[in-house]
Amino acid sequence: MSYAHPAGLPVVDAMTPPVLVLSGPLTHSEVSGPCDALRALLDHGGRDGGVVVCDVGGLGPPGLAAVNLLARLQLTARRCGGGIRLRDPSPALCALLDLAGLRFETERQPEQREPPLGVQETVEPGDPAL
Repeated sequence: MSYAHPAGLPVVDAMTPPVLVLSGPLTHSEVSGPCDALRALLDHGGRDGGVVVCDVGGLGPPGLAAVNLLARLQLTARRCGGGIRLRDPSPALCALLDLAGLRFETERQPEQREPPLGVQETVEPGDPAL
């Protein structure tokens, strides 16, 4: 497993939270590195109320190692007075976290937004006029 900051120059403003990129495959023994990186982000660059975005899109197929890592990251963030928000979690990872009873805030991507609801009215033959 590896973890790193996103490549390129960071876009920083008052509303941009720091990002921790997580990639797989995961093992149970690789928890301390991401927790230390998260702690450093919260101590040195924590903005947005102490929230760090964890990009989990590169974790691969979810398993218990991913659940363990995310639970420990959330615990580390809470101990530092902050929190984490997941970016790009797969539906399988969300289902596994839900099964384990863990709730995480996620970023909503534009393509994940629900379409606006419109009123669709149909008239059946024989309906009385209003």
